[in-house]
This record gives sequence, structure tokens and C-alpha cells, in this order.
Amino acid sequence: MTTPVLSIVIPTYNRLPRLQRVLGGLAAQSTAPGTFEVVVVSDGSTDGTDEYLASAAYDFDLVVATQPNSGPAAARNRGVDMARTPLVLFIDDDVVATPTLVQEHLDSHRTGGPDQVVIGPMINPPDFPMRPWVRWEQAMLYKQYDALNAGEFEPTYRQFYTGNASVARSRLVEVGGFDTRFRRAEDVELSYRLARAGLRFVFNARAVGHHYADRSFESWLRNAHDYGVNEVVFGRDEGQDADLQRVAGEFSQRHLLVRSMTRACVSVPGARAVIVPALHGLVALGGALRADRLGRFGLSGLFNVSYYLGIADELGGPRQFRLVVERAGGAGVSGRARFRWR
Repeated sequence: MTTPVLSIVIPTYNRLPRLQRVLGGLAAQSTAPGTFEVVVVSDGSTDGTDEYLASAAYDFDLVVATQPNSGPAAARNRGVDMARTPLVLFIDDDVVATPTLVQEHLDSHRTGGPDQVVIGPMINPPDFPMRPWVRWEQAMLYKQYDALNAGEFEPTYRQFYTGNASVARSRLVEVGGFDTRFRRAEDVELSYRLARAGLRFVFNARAVGHHYADRSFESWLRNAHDYGVNEVVFGRDEGQDADLQRVAGEFSQRHLLVRSMTRACVSVPGARAVIVPALHGLVALGGALRADRLGRFGLSGLFNVSYYLGIADELGGPRQFRLVVERAGGAGVSGRARFRWR
């Protein structure tokens, strides 16, 4: 009998139909039977997930844990603790593996050694209509994939998404696993520490998963704000001056309207209450008129403004935002001299 060499860790919360599809995709892998185990951590599910997992039977070893709802970071840490193999592959409960996904991850690790993180793409399923804001988000991912495939830049920790990524279990343990303080962007925070520990990031375009992504508009917008907050929190905790230097450089390259709206929302009393609903209106109008370009512009504006508002809110207000993001965009001043954490 084949000894498992890889553990697939899947946190899940109230997504039973999608989880069943994910497990079905893993049952159809091209690898030899017994090559991998699947560790599913039910993070406080109340939709019948626990009952299903208690009786489910697959050709692979299915290891199940249940816990009170504690967030994806805690669930993944539990899965890593239970994993019995040297290699961990993280898959989300809405990412369905194509038949060769597992084999592609294994091949990348065999040729690249233990000090690497392998990232696979999460592409749009052919049979799943997406909401406009999710479709926009996926389009942003596709831009990154296209640039990586074209060799325009090498993958970094910022392309690490736990929907489809693998790493040696020992290296996860060495850096302390996921930080359970974060319920969003916990994967990027972990990957930053993996990068600091000397791991390199590899993109395998053939390790494909279909992403059955779905979230409410409110959740999507809240994610944007929280990612902005976490940019500052990560920097405060880890001393990532260079990261906020990057944020400042990116802000200087944003569309003039995005920069103007952000400045107004940050600095002008009452502007946020006008501009954000106006962008909502653009998205709705684009949908009503089937004007995709108009809708995409509204979504892009909303996401970026919300992201920068998260940065401003966490920094402490307009003065700190101007100091860190606006003035930091200028050339010739070191990031360390420029950034001041509260």
C-alpha cells in the first residue's frame, strides 16, 4: 500500500454542497491511490457538514476534526497539527481540483526541493455564473497569472493564496503557523514570514483549481477595507517599511479619480458618505444597463477607495495617511525615515 506523502488541509464552514464537490474532485486525482490524505476541519459548521463527514467514504484517507467557529487561521493550524505527511497542500472549500492538481504540486516539490512554496492558479469554472464583484476580483487574479506566465515578474509572498498552495509542513511549524488574530489576509501574513525564513515562491500554471467563488457584496467590500487595515498591522508587527513604501508607490500610479476620491474620503468630513454610495450607484447602473465597462469602473473604484480607507483608518487619520502614503511616494527619501507607527 502506498504511504501518503502529502496532506490536503481544507477548512470549511457551512458550505456542505461545495465541500462535497471539492472532495469529489480530490477523489478523481491522477495520483496513485494512497498518495495523499485529506484533513477537513469543520470550523463550527451547522449545516450538516459534521454529520456528512462522520459517515463519508472516499478512496483517500479522510481525517476529520470539528471545533467551535474560530476562523480560517485557527482551522488551518488545526489541520496542519493533524497532518501526518511532510508536505501540506492548502485547498479552500470552494476550489475544485482538476485531475492533475495534486501531481503537479508533488512534481514541483520534487524538482525544487523543500525550501519553496508552490502556488497554483484558481480559475473560473466553466459551469458557474459569478456575481459581478466576484468576476471583477477573478479578473484581477487573471492579470497576475498572465504576468507570471509571461515572466514579467517572479512570484512573491503576495501571490500566496491558501485556496491552492503547498509547502513543507516542517517550515509551517518553524514559523509558527497562521496568526489567529487575523480572519482575513492571514495567508499573506503567513507567507511574509515564510519569505523571511528563506523560502522561495514558485508558480505552477498547470496545478489548476476551479474557484467556485461566491460572497456577498458587503463581504467583498469589507474584505477590501480589511486588507488595507492589515497592510498597516503587518507593517507595525513586522517592521515592513518596504511594504508601505510599495503601497505608496502603487497609490501614486492609481487612476486620478481613484486618488482624488480617496483623498476626499480621508480628509473631507462627510465625503465618504457621498462618494461610496455614488460608486455603489455606478455599479448598479452598469448592471442595469448591461454596461460592463461602467460596472467594472465602479467596482474598481469601490475596491481601491475602501482599501485605502482601511489604511487611513488604521494609521489614525488624514495626517498619517498623507505622511505615509502620499509623501512617501516621493523619490529619494528612505522608507525607514518616513514611516512612523502609532
